[in-house]
Amino acid sequence: MSVLNIISSDKLARLIGIPTGPALIDVRGGDEFAAEPLLVPGSFHRPSPDIASWAPAFRGRSAVVICRDGGASSQGVAARLRHEGVAAEALDGGLAEWAGAGLPLVPETALPPRDAEGRTIWVTRARPKVDRIACPWLIRRFVDPGAVFLFVAPSEVQAVAERFDAAPFDIEGEGVRWSHRGELCTFDVMIEAFGLGGYPALARLAPIVRGADTARPDLVPEAAGLLAASLGLSRMYADDLEQLEAGMLLYDAFFRWCRDATDETHNWVSHQPAKARAAGKGRS
Repeated sequence: MSVLNIISSDKLARLIGIPTGPALIDVRGGDEFAAEPLLVPGSFHRPSPDIASWAPAFRGRSAVVICRDGGASSQGVAARLRHEGVAAEALDGGLAEWAGAGLPLVPETALPPRDAEGRTIWVTRARPKVDRIACPWLIRRFVDPGAVFLFVAPSEVQAVAERFDAAPFDIEGEGVRWSHRGELCTFDVMIEAFGLGGYPALARLAPIVRGADTARPDLVPEAAGLLAASLGLSRMYADDLEQLEAGMLLYDAFFRWCRDATDETHNWVSHQPAKARAAGKGRS
């Protein structure tokens, strides 16, 4: 029997990675979080004592509140958020039950430093095509929804990274963590480092991105389509951030196909009304 204002781990898992999903708010205290710096994918860490300062940012949205065990901390914060106009639920069993179910967790230690607003900052080369759109999509949907992305001239990436405490990605350079590794593209590297390999849909999406990004469109059939769409977007948008926003929708669609529709086919007959098909069969 379902409990009001409580959501199960398996139900929440289906909502992660899609643009209409709830905001996920981890409310563990500083010491508790430091002892176990792991996050449900896509969650914000906002300690409960500071709720008055951060609650207004979630007003008008749906949210799931996460604590260690799904008890008083998360349920109390969820109740307070509902008072603030947030459609808030608590995660049943909290982080412990999520981890016990073998669901993915993102290690905070894998992320770059956060700014004063709790956002990670990333920098890469301007005029993105595949990896430099795929990686921001992955970060915003599964790691840090508020992440900031800077697109600059290739020669300035490292200097901008140092000046703005940003993480450089998808570039070559000594000490760059987020880049190609052997036959793997940066998207592959991030999935592994962020502990997201447990998502079957991301495992299906990874070779599509890899094939499109590394001049191997024959790696999987869908890679050529992603490459074509990516190159088309790069011609449509002169502004890299506008292209990123359009690309988010593209990767949302590929992700949902990987998750829900790989066995579905499309043809003219299958989409005709049943009555029309039946009438057609009766004709001589």
